[in-house]
Amino acid sequence: MPKIKTHKTATKRFKATKSGKIRRRRAMQAHKLSKKSSNRKRSFRKSQNVTVSDLNRVRKMIGA
Repeated sequence: MPKIKTHKTATKRFKATKSGKIRRRRAMQAHKLSKKSSNRKRSFRKSQNVTVSDLNRVRKMIGA
């Protein structure tokens, strides 16, 4: 049986840490930023862990 190919867009969007967690960027920071507060926009810059329910699916896509 052949190996599963990595999902190329997923490898660009998710990064695996050394401890095995997977990090992702937050949404809501592309446009319509004038109505959002500075604190809110600043918090969008921080990356966030992928939720437990999506973890196995993302791991399979990025080949981690």
